[in-house]
Amino acid sequence: MRKSYRVKSEKDFNRVFHQGKSTSNRQFVVYTLEREQPHFRVGLSVGKRIGNAVCRNQVKRRIRQALTELKPGLKANVDFIIIARRPVAQMDQVQVKSSLIHVLKRAGLLKTLEWR
Repeated sequence: MRKSYRVKSEKDFNRVFHQGKSTSNRQFVVYTLEREQPHFRVGLSVGKRIGNAVCRNQVKRRIRQALTELKPGLKANVDFIIIARRPVAQMDQVQVKSSLIHVLKRAGLLKTLEWR
């Protein structure tokens, strides 16, 4: 996923946390904030409680891959932050994608449900 699709600055993260709405399931928490922009932006947060650096990077890669596959169905004018919880460390790619679909659908970010 290109850098233009990522929330990077601390200012933007804080804006989404404080002004946005949160939705969660057992594996993820998603904060969303609607904005005027041509495409969505996503920020990832995987804490040290998930595991060591190798495990955290693996979780982030799986989340990015799932988002890349879901990209056509995501709303365009929104910033969102995905926070991974502990159970994600033991999940494979298919389970991560399934859980992300569930939480993004609950948050109202998926325009259409694309299941594959």
